[in-house]
Amino acid sequence: MLSVAAKRLKWLHLTSALLIVTSVAVTGCQPDTSPTDATITSLRLNNLLGAKNSDGFVHAETPIDFVFPRDHGAHNPYRSEWWYLTAVLEDDAGLEYGLHFTQFRQAMTPAPTGDGPWHTGQAYLAHLAITDVATGIHLEAERFARGHPDLAGVTSDAQFAAVIEDWTLSGASSGPISWTLQAQEPGQFKVDLRVQQTGPTVLQGDRGLSAKGPDSASYYYSIPRLHITGTLHLNDRVVNVKGLGWLDREWSTSVLGESLAGWDWFSLQLDDDRSIMAFRLRRYDGARDDFDHGLLVAPQGPNAPAIIGQGDPGVKILKTSDFTLTPQRFYQDERGTRWPVAWSLTMNGEIFIINALLDDQTIDLSVRYWEGLVEVMSPAGDRLGRGYMELTGY
Repeated sequence: MLSVAAKRLKWLHLTSALLIVTSVAVTGCQPDTSPTDATITSLRLNNLLGAKNSDGFVHAETPIDFVFPRDHGAHNPYRSEWWYLTAVLEDDAGLEYGLHFTQFRQAMTPAPTGDGPWHTGQAYLAHLAITDVATGIHLEAERFARGHPDLAGVTSDAQFAAVIEDWTLSGASSGPISWTLQAQEPGQFKVDLRVQQTGPTVLQGDRGLSAKGPDSASYYYSIPRLHITGTLHLNDRVVNVKGLGWLDREWSTSVLGESLAGWDWFSLQLDDDRSIMAFRLRRYDGARDDFDHGLLVAPQGPNAPAIIGQGDPGVKILKTSDFTLTPQRFYQDERGTRWPVAWSLTMNGEIFIINALLDDQTIDLSVRYWEGLVEVMSPAGDRLGRGYMELTGY
């Protein structure tokens, strides 16, 4: 436990962390002016994840050998990293809920700035959001902290633990994932979910090296099939839930090139046990980017290898020419941003219609983006599955 003096220091350093993260890029924060509050400022992901100010950091350039549990943990020599979990859930009555949890790590310096726990050179930001489809409620919260054993960090030694203040994603470090997500936001929600891996870990791109441009790449793996059970406390209600989860892990030093405004990302879990990831990079000039890519994973049996990727049976890495994503409908939020909340995905001769299950799933926190629960339909109107959609840079 922190002493009173340490707790006071904690708040000082939290403020410092916020200021540090805000000034990561040379371009800094661009003001995101609201019609009702001109003082609101949001970080932009493309500023945080661009190539500027990357001197001294390690870059993702060639494929590596992934080793677990080591690679569930932090890779501090790289500038940016995230642990991203989504859950498509139902309660005992069949009502639908969505949850996403993301913990971001941003390195301020390529190496620790000195001895002692306050000199890690790392800052952390976490978001957690819950969608209650039946009531139309979307709840969200965030945590900021400077890297410190008592505040925030990610380890994968004796036990995996991604911690930021009172939010934790933790569990056994060896074998298939068996973790617990515990988090709360007073007056809004409390989360207690168990996360069990039921399918292989899938290496994205070229054996885990995911190209985002001629000079931009990341190390990227996914676990598209997780079994989720537990409880959601939503205001005064306690809801027992179960469903499917998806874990994404990515780290890099320069993910977005200067020509890119943001991305549109989809993780889709079909009822026939196929898993789809589609990633559309959005250019400032409106042209389609040559580095759009995706992933199609066929159902994997109980004897599937623990780690699969390009060249393995049932795994197809999608190139730009293998799929198209076309917006079908837009939602304009209260700040005037138009989000494409319905899409058509054409892939391998199949057409999938992707619809937001709630239009207003905007994450309006220090980083502003759209992240939410979607359904996957056939052109004839049959439901084929569900998943999550992320829209950034709008």
